[in-house]
Amino acid sequence: MGAAAARALAGEGYRVGILSSSGKGEALAAELGGIGVTGSNQEEADIARLVQAAKDRWGRVDVLVNSAGHGPRGPLLEISDADWHKGMEVYFLNVVRATRLVVPLMEAQGGGAIINISTAWAFEPAAMFPTSAVARAGLAAFTKIFADTYAAKNIRMNNILPGWIDSLPKTDERAASVPMKRYGTSDEIAKTVVFLASDGAGYITGQNLRVDGGLTRSV
Repeated sequence: MGAAAARALAGEGYRVGILSSSGKGEALAAELGGIGVTGSNQEEADIARLVQAAKDRWGRVDVLVNSAGHGPRGPLLEISDADWHKGMEVYFLNVVRATRLVVPLMEAQGGGAIINISTAWAFEPAAMFPTSAVARAGLAAFTKIFADTYAAKNIRMNNILPGWIDSLPKTDERAASVPMKRYGTSDEIAKTVVFLASDGAGYITGQNLRVDGGLTRSV
């Protein structure tokens, strides 16, 4: 989903900087004419390298997209303290760190948009994704507090809540559980990112947007 978002933003004329742990981000950034850094979103120094590179080349950061990897899973009471902490690192603190680094730039330039790819299970938690659900419920609270604090400075933050997306292994049972009877696509998530980054979403902040084919039941 993160790679698809980078491609979609580049297609809209954004110049992209990509951080990934595998080296694939550097390759994709080179393909898109951007900046790539190999490192971890759990290390503030690695995020800072990307932010500084963007500042040096372009002088600004208009959009930040936080797209995490996968944290620990397991039976609820068998998850160790270390794995709960790891889940917070993967799903929550990655956003906090990157936000802390880009907000001063956004303040100086008069605004910006921060988009976090969260999960449909943040508000309807499932035993399948315990550390994700718990940490991202916290991310929703953080996002609301952030919006209260920075909306007047024209810095917006919103969360995308994907359901079953084709970046995950497909099963007929999962597809059948979705009212639309199919998985979503990474491109659909990417187009949602582009919308939330655009002026068309200029009055949207502090929100959690479900992109799940109607899967979740919350009103």
